[in-house]
Amino acid sequence: RTSDGGKVVGTIEVSVVKMGETEDGEADHITTDVQGQKCALVCECTAPESVNGKDNLPFLNAVLKNPVCKLYRFPTSDNKWMRIREQMSESILSFHIPKELISLHIKEDLCRNQELKELGELSPHWDNLRKNVLTHCDQMVNMYQDILTELSKETGSSFKSSSSKGEKTLEFVPVNLHLQRMHVHSPHLKDALYDVITVGAPAAHFQGFKNGGLRKLLHRFEMERRNTGYQFIYYSPENTAKAKEVLSNINQLQPLIATHADLLLNSASQHSPDSLKNSLKMLSEKTELFVHAFKDQLVRSALLALYTARPGGVLKKPPSPKSSPEESCPQDPPPLMRRQDSIPHHSDYDEEEWDRVWASVGKSLNCIIAMVDKLIERDGGSESGGDSSKDGEKDPSPVDSIITHPREDWYEQLYPLILTLKDCMGEVVNRAKQSLTFVLLQELAYSLPQCLMLTLRRDIVFSQALAGLVCGFIIKLHTSLHDPGFLQQLHTVGLIVQYEGLLSTYSDEIGMLEDMAVGISDLKKVAFKIIEAKSNDVLPVITGRREHYVVEVKLPARMFEALPLQIKEGQLLHVYPVLFNVGINEQQTLAERFGDVSLQESINQENFELLKEYYAIFMEKMPPDYISHFQEQNDLKGLLENLHQNIQAKKRKNVEIMWLAATICRKLNGIRFTCCKSAKDRTSMSVTLEQCSILRDEHQLHKDFFIRALDCMRSRQTQGALNESDDPETGCLTDNKPTSRHFYPVALLLVSSHLLVVWLILSLALLLAKYQ
Repeated sequence: RTSDGGKVVGTIEVSVVKMGETEDGEADHITTDVQGQKCALVCECTAPESVNGKDNLPFLNAVLKNPVCKLYRFPTSDNKWMRIREQMSESILSFHIPKELISLHIKEDLCRNQELKELGELSPHWDNLRKNVLTHCDQMVNMYQDILTELSKETGSSFKSSSSKGEKTLEFVPVNLHLQRMHVHSPHLKDALYDVITVGAPAAHFQGFKNGGLRKLLHRFEMERRNTGYQFIYYSPENTAKAKEVLSNINQLQPLIATHADLLLNSASQHSPDSLKNSLKMLSEKTELFVHAFKDQLVRSALLALYTARPGGVLKKPPSPKSSPEESCPQDPPPLMRRQDSIPHHSDYDEEEWDRVWASVGKSLNCIIAMVDKLIERDGGSESGGDSSKDGEKDPSPVDSIITHPREDWYEQLYPLILTLKDCMGEVVNRAKQSLTFVLLQELAYSLPQCLMLTLRRDIVFSQALAGLVCGFIIKLHTSLHDPGFLQQLHTVGLIVQYEGLLSTYSDEIGMLEDMAVGISDLKKVAFKIIEAKSNDVLPVITGRREHYVVEVKLPARMFEALPLQIKEGQLLHVYPVLFNVGINEQQTLAERFGDVSLQESINQENFELLKEYYAIFMEKMPPDYISHFQEQNDLKGLLENLHQNIQAKKRKNVEIMWLAATICRKLNGIRFTCCKSAKDRTSMSVTLEQCSILRDEHQLHKDFFIRALDCMRSRQTQGALNESDDPETGCLTDNKPTSRHFYPVALLLVSSHLLVVWLILSLALLLAKYQ
């Protein structure tokens, strides 16, 4: 910077760098006037050491690819310089997560189809329905397998461009998933990182939006099912989800109980009292979870429904386990339930039989506990052998009849009781599996094509949303790995995940917004688990089922050891997704003038309640010393009240909602997302405006340079000499394109909708001049 006659002359110099290295090339020069003076924004050609790529955690290289960086230097309010490193990176998770998820869906659907085949003999009506369901479900599995095969062939780009969003083979892949990172090095404050994940709105573009999106389609489907006749038995979505949950718990707990029972016998054969007590404790915990899973009245309702579907309404009841210990203290039976109106009552159906079969598992466990207590007491290994039992004194008659001598082999005395437990558990599992599978049959049989297409659409939208979430979670974890407060918040409360939507409520974008709202809401079913990486493969793994997913994030041993004990022991980490949408384009102007914006208003209100719930949990569970320090720096309560007022105000294009929600998210250590139709124009406008606002509010950017900094970040000229890889969407630049993507600033449209007419006329004139 030099002085010439009282005027300051300077330049903007910008370099495109990769991984902190500078590419040689000619820099463009831009001169701007401020109040009669020529002032400069000077871009640094080399990255400062503090923001060098070498300081980034190298483990992120397994997730991020092809970073493109720009360097800036802007003046502060006290005439000093701040240095900014802006980086955009692709993520290989764009394809990895969908492939993981589709594989999981195929496995789940094959298991469900097998359970339908094992449902047993049904009356002709239900048997024909089952055959029809299996035919369509097999077709759906084949479709998923074909999509997985096609995705496995993709070896080119690590993201899906907006021009490919309508391709069937790429339906599950998110559009334009990128990390936008701004690293600020200011003279007075600590270095700061600001990350925003940009992605196209999760939506089923190939399926189309002629009939709306998921929010409308699911509501319509549920209302039609609710009003159906007696041909099908109606179960609410909550009951259907509960049936899937119980089936999943059965499949997980049954092998665990069998394993712990075998460990108990192994401890008995070794004649080790301590080992015997530990094995009994684990067996008791898992068995109690198993018994508790069947307390829900849904199981009894499903048993009655299945009874009516058997030929002639007669259910052939298998004999009760021979060794069922009836003499033990029975557990409290579950309360009687009201039958659903759509299920006819059969007087010959024994409703109490299920109680007897179900209670036999608990009685068998009580006998095992009593036996272990007697063995340890008679052996003199413990004065209080009843610590493992949660019940009071048991009737010792069946145990005493087996124990003949304190030195007799423990294994031989426990083996018959373990065998009885397994028999009882097998009987319960068999009946419960069949009855709950029958519940799932009702949902599928009602409207096969529509039901399966809704499942497909929901899977597609969720896959896109999950890919972005996993990417954001991993980046946030690595960025804040050395922040004890963040790690405590992570396992104590969970993370807030805030999505900023810029979709209009007009035409097809209504359907996109409905898809997006459901997909983001479904992310509540996701939990994260951090494990230690045992090999060089550090990509995340997904387990679970459609109603409950667990994403296992792998960390190298050095990073894993730095985590709190709760996280290292495998505690599930939860996320709280919220979506706030404000349409800002010209289509939103039409929607507000002549259409309906109630969808946007209801989404914002519903998600504000979710955000308020998270804040309440945060204030309740975090330690007082952390909260007091937190409140000194962040007036979150005031921000929440302001956000609520703006949502209630129903002001047109109220962009204050977006800014307040983003600010609250950052102050709560959350993950930020910005989405529009394709994550290009509207998204880039929003991200650059947010970045410059952060520089102004948090890092004292000179007030006279706000607009210049904004133009600098948005202008293509700041990139210097561009090549084909600089614009992944278009591949190249044409001479007749404007130097900025946003020839007419969106801010003008926000001032008055009357300018829309002027905007349309100018746009038409530009197009005519372009093709003349």
